[in-house]
Amino acid sequence: MAGAKLDPIDRMILAELQADGRMTNVELAKRVGISAPPCLRRVRTLEEQGYIRGYHAEVDPRLLGFEVQVFAMVGLHSQAEADLSAFERRCREWPLVRECHMLNGEIDFILKCVAPDLSTFQNFLTEDLTAAENVASVKTSLVIRGAKDDPGVPFEVLEARLAQSA
Repeated sequence: MAGAKLDPIDRMILAELQADGRMTNVELAKRVGISAPPCLRRVRTLEEQGYIRGYHAEVDPRLLGFEVQVFAMVGLHSQAEADLSAFERRCREWPLVRECHMLNGEIDFILKCVAPDLSTFQNFLTEDLTAAENVASVKTSLVIRGAKDDPGVPFEVLEARLAQSA
């Protein structure tokens, strides 16, 4: 288990930063029970090792005028690796596509898209997504409301698994 490579302090640092990436190093050190200099060294090491991939602000899409959120289930004609990679590259170029995940089963990809209005999404759907090379089918579901949108991972589950294996 990858999380087992980290000691409990590192996991606490990650959990705290996941909850609030803006806290000062002094506050973080206090929360995890170590002094500031080793805390900062640990954070830098976690960044260098790729456990921390970046920091960002969680913005409210609706307040910014993005009223529409849609999940698009995409089927491709070909699932050859070159074709899968080409579709992934294309998704990274589309601003409305905020997430792209390859799935197993009947659907090849699920995309999370945001748009200011239905008209903008419809234009993207017809002019870009369904017209893209290798796309065989697209089924969309409009989000009515979200009930949960937690970032990151559930550290409490990791800690429980590590405790069981100890």
